[in-house]
Amino acid sequence: MNTGRQFLKKTSLLAGSGLIASSLPNSAFAMFNNSVMPNEQVNIAVIGAKGMGWSNVNAALKIPGVNLIGICDVDKNVIDARMADLSKQNIDTNKVKTYGDYRALLDNKDIDAVIIGTPDHWHALQMIHACEAGKDVYVEKPVGNSIVECNRMAAAQTRYNKVVQVGQWQRSQKHFKDAVDFIHSGQLGNIRTVKTWCYQGGKKPGAVVPNSAVPAGVDYKQWLGPAPILPFNASRFHYNFRWFWDYAGGLMTDWGVHLLDYALLGMNTDFPKSVAGLGGRFAYPDLYEETPDTLTTLYEFDNFNLVWDSAMGVENGPYNRDHGIAYIGNNGTLILNRSGWEVIEEKKSSNKVVKSFTAASDKGLQNH
Repeated sequence: MNTGRQFLKKTSLLAGSGLIASSLPNSAFAMFNNSVMPNEQVNIAVIGAKGMGWSNVNAALKIPGVNLIGICDVDKNVIDARMADLSKQNIDTNKVKTYGDYRALLDNKDIDAVIIGTPDHWHALQMIHACEAGKDVYVEKPVGNSIVECNRMAAAQTRYNKVVQVGQWQRSQKHFKDAVDFIHSGQLGNIRTVKTWCYQGGKKPGAVVPNSAVPAGVDYKQWLGPAPILPFNASRFHYNFRWFWDYAGGLMTDWGVHLLDYALLGMNTDFPKSVAGLGGRFAYPDLYEETPDTLTTLYEFDNFNLVWDSAMGVENGPYNRDHGIAYIGNNGTLILNRSGWEVIEEKKSSNKVVKSFTAASDKGLQNH
């Protein structure tokens, strides 16, 4: 359509399945920022404007030449709040159309790309429909709720040849990349175990409350979409959707997608030979949730084991970190999370490693 869009197509890396978790390098974004002329604009819209959907919009609007021209949400209250946010930023809201149905938004030929920030159960259909409509897509993680969904999303990207980027924004944080480079240098020696964890003491599901009338301004039928039809319940709505199987997968698909992604990247592998998991609702049995609030999962690979451990209601995780990845090698252990990374030398190893600590790099979401 225009130079900005062609640039995205030429510089984005469409890896493997065609759905990417990797990002444009910072240098590419710098070139984009400096090269877009006033008549070479990229028009974006957002589907699902609460939470990460809106965070992604704010990050995109920091790039010169990017214009928000559409907001879609099933909750009119969210739309009103976002239009007020734009007014506070001195953005002309007369140029921003609002929608309650994403299909009407996709009919707008002036939109080049869409950001999908809806609950997880909507990702597959909306991403596929966006590609069919000729839009490039930024879809929040997780990509989909099943392997079948992900395969169909990848097929849609290939068929329609659209740029699709997934919200794995840690792929755009330099210190994560530097840590992986250190791992690939071999200094840790033979890595036999990788541990990933997320301990979230502050996260908890909603209270058990009776079903109620749908709030004013909410299109609940549209919110449910492909999910089973159930009466409205406030403790299943908005943020709390992630604790119910009809819509999401709990902490595993909320945080695990970030950490397990880098565990696999560090080990330069993809599919395990086998998977086993144990968990349950041990932390908050009296609150309203279906997904485990405590879960341990073991992934078997040819040369190493990978462990995922998550717990709500607990802050004290391994290595005094509430989340992270530990690559445990014969010569040392590298611990990586959003705060930075460090190497703990194995005391009995005769092969000394270069001890290193790197603080967190900023602007990961914006760069992504």
